[in-house]
Amino acid sequence: MSKPSDSKSGVKGVDRRSLFLMGGSAVAAAAVVPLAGTEAAADESQSERVKARYKETDHVKNFYRVNRY
Repeated sequence: MSKPSDSKSGVKGVDRRSLFLMGGSAVAAAAVVPLAGTEAAADESQSERVKARYKETDHVKNFYRVNRY
């Protein structure tokens, strides 16, 4: 089998290897952008951070019963 030649059709395109290299560099560039951002601020106040959150409700008890914890 012979490979088709770009010179015959007169159309110059991007070959498969170049396409994947461009795609890989685009992914790398997109991954760097979020790292350059500022530090995230906390949405909770100090009192919200220390309050009790776990409550053993009937729903939780049922989950433990079904899963035998």
